[in-house]
Amino acid sequence: MTSWRDRLLEVRLGPPGHGGFCVARYEGRVVFVRHGLPGELVLARVTEDRGGAFCRADAVEIVEASPDRVPSACPVSGPGGAGCCDFAFATPAAQRGLKAMVVAEQLRRIAGIEREIEVEPISGSEGPGVGWRTRVRLVVDADGRAGVHRYRSSEIVADLRCPQPVAGALDGIAQRRWTPGADLVIAVDDEGARHIVELAPPIAEPSPRDDRSGRNRRRGPDGRPGGRPAAARGPRTTAGAGPGTGPDEDGWRGADSQRRRTAARRAAAHTARDEWVIEGSGRAVQTVAGRRWEVSAAGFWQAHRGAAQCYSDLVAQWARPDTGAHAWDLYSGAGVFAARLAEQAGPAGSVLAVESAAGAVADGNAALTDLPWLSLRGGRVERWAAGRGGPRPQVVVLDPPRAGAGKPVVEAVTAAGPDRIVHIGCDPAAFARDLRLYLDAGYRLDALRAFDAFPATHHVECVALLQR
Repeated sequence: MTSWRDRLLEVRLGPPGHGGFCVARYEGRVVFVRHGLPGELVLARVTEDRGGAFCRADAVEIVEASPDRVPSACPVSGPGGAGCCDFAFATPAAQRGLKAMVVAEQLRRIAGIEREIEVEPISGSEGPGVGWRTRVRLVVDADGRAGVHRYRSSEIVADLRCPQPVAGALDGIAQRRWTPGADLVIAVDDEGARHIVELAPPIAEPSPRDDRSGRNRRRGPDGRPGGRPAAARGPRTTAGAGPGTGPDEDGWRGADSQRRRTAARRAAAHTARDEWVIEGSGRAVQTVAGRRWEVSAAGFWQAHRGAAQCYSDLVAQWARPDTGAHAWDLYSGAGVFAARLAEQAGPAGSVLAVESAAGAVADGNAALTDLPWLSLRGGRVERWAAGRGGPRPQVVVLDPPRAGAGKPVVEAVTAAGPDRIVHIGCDPAAFARDLRLYLDAGYRLDALRAFDAFPATHHVECVALLQR
């Protein structure tokens, strides 16, 4: 079949698909069209065609516009641009409506759940879809300019005008030159301090910033080495990723393919990379429910400035362990949810938290010394689940990575027989697959809420309460 690449197609856009596009059809083939809204008539240029049943395209001209269309808030993510703001050209209400449609479709198609979905905003933005992101991860091109990846490409767009970061986060970044091939992590913490950490290029050769003794040095304002290195980066940094990152259309691919990609990302994350603190201490101060954490600026923390508090409050509301109860918090990070569970269970109870990132475990243990009945352990949840033991948990909270918890972990959780399970997911397809496993194990879905934790993008956070 002749490739359609660069061909212009006039198509009427249908419903949104999982991944930031709308679904259209042309001459019997499915076309995934970005930069359009349902119902619009657009002229779409094909950007990718590998044959088969579908191809990808960008809407380059809007022939008949939706009433939900507004001038785009992001100058970086239009046709041919970065993959940061999928829906910056739609009203905030329309964006949430698109996400609700995607979540409902994934639940229906994968989990067999028919449910009306409302995607709720999270407070803390400086404006609709603007100034909500406190953690940004950038890439550096061959000329030393920081930027983001072009959509579905390794090419770097050195344009930092994306509206997602909080005010001041990117000040001066474009004016400096960084190490070619490096990553740049920027975090603005709850005290307003900005931390900039440069991650060395992932190469085997000795870094040019290693001194003769092999110690990595912190760069000063003049760009010369000096000072101490940042703490080692943990494997769960993807949630702090900046504009231009995100999954592919997992709803249109199999779970095995998604898990292979996830395994590759995990392997890359575990690869040793030197870090240099460029600005700030490299230790971000975060506060949730009156409790203070000090965490690695390059490690995992919720990207939306209001997300950690929002999810923590909901977990406390739904989990409700009795005084003296036992609870689990899996994929616990620095223990934000575990702390709420421990406060509810009290000294007569116990909370077991499991997290794979050693840095997050250390940070959590430092913040939670007043809760000795909370045990925050290091280790992969999948391996821990295979040899789990101990008393039956009354409540289990899970916040797995984007690929979901998967069958071995869900089976271990349901075999333990908790009364309540609170499951959090940032990918609708993976979330639906995990819910199906809970339903098959005899649990029922009692409540579900979805949050617009990533405004202007296609990403959405879902939280489910399951009970026996």
